[in-house]
Formats: sequence, C-alpha cells, structure tokens
Amino acid sequence: MEEQPPTSPSPPLDRRAELSEFLRTRRARLLPADVGLPDFGRHRRVPGLRREELAGVSVAYYTRLEQGNGRNVSAEVLDAIARALRLTDAEHAHLIHLAKGKQHKKKASARPQQVRPTLGQLLDSMESVPAYVYGRRSDILAWNRMAAAVFGDWGELPVAERNWARLVFMRPDYRDLFVDWEQKAIDIVCQLRMDAGCYPDDPRLSALVGELSVKSEEFRRLWATHDVKEKSHGVKRLHHPLVGPLSLTFESFRLPDDADQALVTYHAEPGSASAEALRLLASWGTDATRVAPAP
Repeated sequence: MEEQPPTSPSPPLDRRAELSEFLRTRRARLLPADVGLPDFGRHRRVPGLRREELAGVSVAYYTRLEQGNGRNVSAEVLDAIARALRLTDAEHAHLIHLAKGKQHKKKASARPQQVRPTLGQLLDSMESVPAYVYGRRSDILAWNRMAAAVFGDWGELPVAERNWARLVFMRPDYRDLFVDWEQKAIDIVCQLRMDAGCYPDDPRLSALVGELSVKSEEFRRLWATHDVKEKSHGVKRLHHPLVGPLSLTFESFRLPDDADQALVTYHAEPGSASAEALRLLASWGTDATRVAPAP
C-alpha cells in the first residue's frame, strides 16, 4: 500500500493567499451582535465585521495579516486575533501554521506513508468492527475485512485511488453510500485544508486539490469556504447495497507516534438493526465485498 508520486510537478499552495482568504472568511462570518455591537442591517456595505470592530486587535497589524503578510507576527497577536474572530481550536492552529510559515510548517516526508505492522495486526484482529487507518491528504493506508465489507474493497483500486477525497467527489457510488453525502464531503475538505496549512509545499496535495477543483464543482465550492475542523467522533448513516440502512458511530484516534495518521473505528448500538446488519456482513466474509461499491 505505497504512495505513488504525482504524475507531474504541482506548484505549492500560496501560503500568503491562504492566510488572506482564511482571515477574510472568518471575519465575514461574524455578525456585530456576535461581539456585542449594534447591527445597522442594510446600512452595512460588507458582510461580517469591519476590521476596526475586532476588539483587542491593532487595525494596522490585522490589515497586514489579512493581506497575507504574517512575517514576524507574535504568538500573542495571533492569540488575540483568534479570540476576536471566535476561532475554534482547529482554526487557531491553522492560523498559526499559515501565519508562521517556515517557522512552523511541517515538511512532508518523501518516504511513503506506512502503517506499523503491529497496527495492521490490530486491524485484522477487529473481526466485527469496521476499521481503517488514513494519513495525509485523506489517503487510505490500511483497513480490515469489515471495512471492506462496509465501504468496498479498496484493495481492488489502484494505490492512487485509495483516497477519501477522490472516492467521495469522483465516485457516484459513494454519493449513494453516504446518506448525508454533503456532510461527509465537508469533513473531508476541512481535513484537507488543515493538511494544506501544515504542508503547503506537498506536491501530491497540490495535485489532488488542483485535480478535484477542475473536475468537481462541489469541491470548488467547499474549498472556497476555507473551513477547517477535525471530527474525532460522530455518527454516519449509510445505505449499504447489500444490507440496506446502517447507522454507525465512529471514533477517530490520532496515533501518538505519528499525528499524520489516524485509526478510525465504527460500531453499531448493541441490539439495533445496524448491529444485526454488521453481524450479517461479518458472517458473509469476503462474499460481502463482492456487492459493495465497485469502481
């Protein structure tokens, strides 16, 4: 399960432009009432807060940042901006990566992402629990038999296609699989945005974003929001081609020795119809993957 190099060199993502657009979109989403200011409604010429309405932030300093110039910015100033813009923890971390540039950005290793053998053994031992490991750029690195039964046998795909962003935006069968496809798409784009903040010079990430931007109008729309978040748990509703509706709770665990990789597990409420459906998929074994989503 090794990564393939990009077919052609891709320019790095423009960190200055990313910083500028991120701050602009965060400011635009705030209403005066959110920060205790009167709202004059239609008399406001632009959406969101004006720069001078950001409490505790120098207008000149903030303007420079929103123009993409984060050079020499202090942690204290970034903290003040995060508070003024009501940033989440994930957004605050993203702001630091964008503003600090070379001081804080990570360098993507040229080596293929690999899953530790013992982690692979753990996946295989989870016989009734769909589980997989994903890495940077939403690449799917390893999975167990139950994950293949639920989501399709990724082993049938070329290595380059084992990627959640490609599957969700480029494959109609995955649109049918996820009942709330839009939310799944949003989650993936938000994660890719976080990766872009950490690894702006990653050519594979730039190539992936470029390709999806050309081929998917929905990806372009979501990418333009500049939203970032990391969803560590929740519920996914699926419509499986073999067993029908599934409601599965997922948990995502970042690996302590490699924060670029995460283990994701799914389970159903005991005694539920979804639990019975998973039991049936487990009993059918490899037969279940033959009717799961195919290329």
